[in-house]
Amino acid sequence: MSGDILKNSILYSILRPIVTILFKLFYRPKYIGRDNIPKNGRIILAGNHKNNLDCIFLISSTKRPVHFLAKKELFSGLKGVLFNNLGLIPVDRKNKSHSSIELAEKYLESEKMIGIFPEGTFNRSNDTILPFKIGAVKMSSDTNSKIVPFTIKGDYKLFSKNLVIEFLKPMEVKKDLEIENKKLEKIIKDNLEG
Repeated sequence: MSGDILKNSILYSILRPIVTILFKLFYRPKYIGRDNIPKNGRIILAGNHKNNLDCIFLISSTKRPVHFLAKKELFSGLKGVLFNNLGLIPVDRKNKSHSSIELAEKYLESEKMIGIFPEGTFNRSNDTILPFKIGAVKMSSDTNSKIVPFTIKGDYKLFSKNLVIEFLKPMEVKKDLEIENKKLEKIIKDNLEG
């Protein structure tokens, strides 16, 4: 496992600056609360999901590698080679297997950072957010990792300058995962509506 993490970090560290420069050039994003992301140690970034570019927005927010949980369909063909080497963790959304959560927890136990969108898919509804799946708080509880909630507001329009990501204060997950999941969901929803 440690060898895989090391390999992924090397490719990530090569591509991240390039992706970040291009993203900032084309979207002119604003970053709020980046000091809420710890500089080291196990952490989970969890927030709303608007667009495929959300992952790049997160990558551009911190120099720490972010290991994302992503749908397994992204891991086929040539792009699968890239995604596998960037430390993405495949999730089978049709099968209730816990293997993706277990792998993400191994990353956390190696003091890495995980990125997750608890809605599970893009929010195409008129609701502020979709109901959260429990994976983020389960990983937090299982590995004693804090969650840094984040919100993404604005649109991915070129040069619009209205795209904002805000990182909120880290939260610790207590025993009742259902309650903690609702708490995380409320923190993010309140920030989006505020």
